[in-house]
This record gives sequence, structure tokens and C-alpha cells, in this order.
Amino acid sequence: MKYSLLKIIKEGITGNKNWRPIWRDPEPKKSYDIVIIGGGGHGLSTAYYLSNLYGLNDVAVIEKGWIGSGNVGRNTTIIRSNYMLPGNEPFYELSMKLWEGLEQDFNYNAMISQRGILNLCHSDAQRDAFARRGNAMKLAGADAELLDEDGVRQVCPFLDFENARFPIKGGLAQKRGGTVRHDAVAWGYARGADNKGVDIIQNCEVTGFKIDNGVCRGVETSAGFIKANKVASCVAGSSSKVMGFAGMRLPIESHVLQAFVSEGLKPILPGVITFGAGHFYVSQSDKGGLVFGGDIDGYNSYAQRGNLPVVEDVCEGGMAIMPMIGRSRLLRIWGGIMDMSMDGSPFIDKTDIKGLYFNGGWCYGGFKATPASGLCYAHLLATDEPHEVATEFRLDRFINGNMIDEKGVGAQPNLH
Repeated sequence: MKYSLLKIIKEGITGNKNWRPIWRDPEPKKSYDIVIIGGGGHGLSTAYYLSNLYGLNDVAVIEKGWIGSGNVGRNTTIIRSNYMLPGNEPFYELSMKLWEGLEQDFNYNAMISQRGILNLCHSDAQRDAFARRGNAMKLAGADAELLDEDGVRQVCPFLDFENARFPIKGGLAQKRGGTVRHDAVAWGYARGADNKGVDIIQNCEVTGFKIDNGVCRGVETSAGFIKANKVASCVAGSSSKVMGFAGMRLPIESHVLQAFVSEGLKPILPGVITFGAGHFYVSQSDKGGLVFGGDIDGYNSYAQRGNLPVVEDVCEGGMAIMPMIGRSRLLRIWGGIMDMSMDGSPFIDKTDIKGLYFNGGWCYGGFKATPASGLCYAHLLATDEPHEVATEFRLDRFINGNMIDEKGVGAQPNLH
């Protein structure tokens, strides 16, 4: 079913009676060439690129819940490519370029809005660090603009520039950054993969692997055993649990990350704004609500809910730069489970078990990486070679001393 303006007009005139479900709900077959564990953004995008770019459609995506029930539907929708290290920046810039053509690629409205992102700086040293980051971004082909205080005032005159504790000295802007409708991304990728014959199997939980002599033969599920030549895990905060079924211990911790939406307000924010002296990021949705978040909760958990101290900390960060939002009321709060790696960077790699592959450790960056993650994971599954922008996302990089420590805080996932 192809979407177009003429199709919408025709269905509106005829009572919208001919719309079909955008993906099938099949029963799992006994075997597939590739089984993808996890029906979130990364799993669905992997299936999409496998089927649409590499012509591999004997593929199943197995999801414990329903499509959109995990982190792909529980995030603050921000996209950006403002990284610095060579192991990260080319990857995220590829993702940004894929975002820019995504709606035309899979013929689905994902509400991509490149309204820009502005990272505020509050000291001379931080401004110097942002200058280095901006130069690294430009070297990788991304856009970056370093703003002084007057430049920030022109874009965001409502910020608290007179704050004695956190004076705003300027900011690093990426105009191509912005937001995307998160669940529409999942639906678009699911539809595109299904159209090529990929089976998307919901409410099916993986309970184990069948491994013979170091070779993965398939997965045990709540619907029975499914044989596969290759098994690809991408289950975000459940990575350690699922890969534990294969006897693997990952350099990952699971933490809760809370997100918040305020009541609807008149348009005030031109784009995404981040607080440089703490962890706070905010944008405004099309409905007018302020969508914002901050630090992960300070304990390990698999529960999709958070605690009040982080609520207070995040709101304090917002008040420090925008006191005007203090009178707005919170509409809802939710939590997602972050797979926090020891250096804050992800993994897209083969494991030591033949036929078993792993994608995880995305920390805060999972949603913005969705297109590039799926493309690079599909490339790995199809060719058994890493994609050129994902060569450093290795599982053994801690053994070899090749960490990608973007924030420079070492093996402390709670600080990434």
C-alpha cells in the first residue's frame, strides 16, 4: 500500500474503508535465515535494510511485547550528530544523513523536524571544548556553528543570561539536528520490512539459545524453538539478560532513564536546547508540551519507572536556564531501560559464538542512531564484515585498550 496525497483524498471521500494494516501479524515459521531479537527501532531498521538493501527477506523479528513498547517509544525524540571522537562522529553523521531522506525512503511520515539543537556553554573552558567538538564535526562532514553570547541571545532571548552561578557564555549549534516522531519511526521501518516479506512476530519472548559446539543454531521462545543460521540480538536494556542465555557477560549495566512532558504551552522553543552545566535537554512537541530529560537514575533496574530525586534534579536544570517554565505543570513521566556501556559507546559486532551477533550499549544515544545502527548491523549480518563507520564498535575493545570514551569519565556508566 503506497501512501500519497491522492490516496489520502480518495480514502477521505470514500469513508476510509480501504486502509490495510501496515504490517502482517504472522505465526513464526520453524526456521529462518536470520532471526533478529528485539522489535525496537534498531531491530526493525536492521530488518528493513537487510530486506531492502541486501535482498535478504527470510528474516524474523521477534519482540517480547508489541511494536513500540520499548525504548523506541519511550525517548525524547532528539536527533543529532554532534560527537567528537573519530570512532563516533562519522557513524552519527551517517545516521543524520539517513534521517534526512528517511521519509522518502520508506514512504511513511515520521515527522522529521530539523529545527536545530543548541548546546549551551557556561565557562571559557567549556567554550574551548565546544570549539574543538565543532571542528571535529566539520572534519567529519557535519555542520557546526560556535555562537557567542550575543548569538545565543538572538536565537533564545528567553534564557537566563544573568544567572550568576551558570552564566551563558555561548553555545554550539547544529542546525540539522532536531526531533522525529519516535513511534512513527518504528511503524515506518516495520511496514517497510514487512512489505519485503520479513515476519514481525509480537508477544514472543526469547527464553534461550540452542548452541552446539560453539555454533548458535537458533532461539528458544515462548512460541517454541525457531531455527536460524544467524541470530542477531538488539534488545537495549535487556542485553545482559538475553546474552546471558548464551553464557556471555557483557560490559554493560542497565539503568533507568526518565523522560517528562509538560502541559501544552504556546510555542516558545525554536529547537532543542541543552544545559551545559548539568544534564538537561528540552524541546517542544507539536502539541506544545515541553519534552525533556536529564540523568539516569542512580541504581540498576529493569523497571520502566524512576524515582523522585531525579525528577527534582532534572527540573532544577531546566529552571537554571529557563526560570519561566517553573509554573508549567508536568503532564506525564515515563522511564526507559538504558544499556550503559563502560565507555559510553555502543557495540555492533560478532560474538565468539558462531552465528550469534550483538548490537547494544547505546546509553543515551540509541534513538538518534536508529538508521545507521540498522544499516551497519544489516551490513555485518549480510557480509560478516563491519561497516566502514562502525569498525571501532567492537566487543573486545576493552581487552585491547581501544575504548571510545566520548565523555572522558572512564568505566563509570552512571556518569555517561
